[in-house]
Amino acid sequence: MSNIPAPAQAADAAPARRTGRPARAIVLVGLMGVGKSTVGKRLAARLRLPFVDADSEIEAAAGCSITEIFARFGEPAFRDGERRVIARLIDGTPKVIATGGGAFMQEETRALILERATAVWLDADIDVLAERVKRRDGSRPLLANSPDVRATLSDLARVRNPVYAQAPIRVRSQPLPHEATVEQILRALGR
Repeated sequence: MSNIPAPAQAADAAPARRTGRPARAIVLVGLMGVGKSTVGKRLAARLRLPFVDADSEIEAAAGCSITEIFARFGEPAFRDGERRVIARLIDGTPKVIATGGGAFMQEETRALILERATAVWLDADIDVLAERVKRRDGSRPLLANSPDVRATLSDLARVRNPVYAQAPIRVRSQPLPHEATVEQILRALGR
């Protein structure tokens, strides 16, 4: 961990307020289906920053889908690659980064995010998440063999929410237009 730079000091935040642009990357964390990618794209557009989806970057680096990575190499290999990709993305350049639901659960990845970026936990009720993930194409490895998506999400939330709560900013994602969540994040960031 010694090669990770110290957190940004208060002096870094002052220029961000004057220009309206954050001084560090904003990393969205939370359960699958909470809207990290969709909200992230809109947040980036509002802040005039680049948007990066960590899962897409992982797939590009591996040359295959996340489902294939899990099947061929297992979750530990996926998490190692995920950590390396996120470390590359948090390069000191302000941007909005959407992470996979399990990224923040990994101690090294979480420490990296908390030390070098601004973490925003997007939280939502289980029923909202279940409805959203049911509309997807089945590309979520942790739900692939789940007979009860709602129960699986509830189990994940019970374990993950206390860890997500380490993010300094928490925003509730509700069944409203995504722009409402973007507005909440902007307020929480002091924009």
